[in-house]
Amino acid sequence: MSRRHEGRILALQFLFQRDFNTDDLEAALADFWALHSVRPRLREFAESLIRGVEQMRPSLDERLRQFLVNWELSRLAAVDRNILRLALYEMLHRPDIPPVVSLNEAIDLAKEFGDPDSPRFVNGVLDRAVQTLQRPAREPATGRSVRGSTQSRKG
Repeated sequence: MSRRHEGRILALQFLFQRDFNTDDLEAALADFWALHSVRPRLREFAESLIRGVEQMRPSLDERLRQFLVNWELSRLAAVDRNILRLALYEMLHRPDIPPVVSLNEAIDLAKEFGDPDSPRFVNGVLDRAVQTLQRPAREPATGRSVRGSTQSRKG
């Protein structure tokens, strides 16, 4: 398992619990990290995702509503909702990660943590999101090709 995939799992776990517990973010993070002893770089990556999603949550949710067909965001399974938030955050606000990597990682998270229909659902919603992006889907915004060092890091 790549470091970044592991970081996404940690971010998803935190965001999932955050849906049900809206205590102070700093206190919630302190409690979370007290239970998850991880390497500093892994924690740094996961926490950058967590803080990004938390900061951008209202705008992420508004964007997600545009891509949901016959669904209300509040009615989605909490796992699926947070996988979508995490992936959309990466697509919109992490220029170092190619959108297609975020999409594939989201599908993998849905396979791992969602129900049997989650991967197809997540793929459909995020595929609509990718089509609206103003940058190439297979390259980081920095211009490096996925065939370069980005691919070897697997997102």
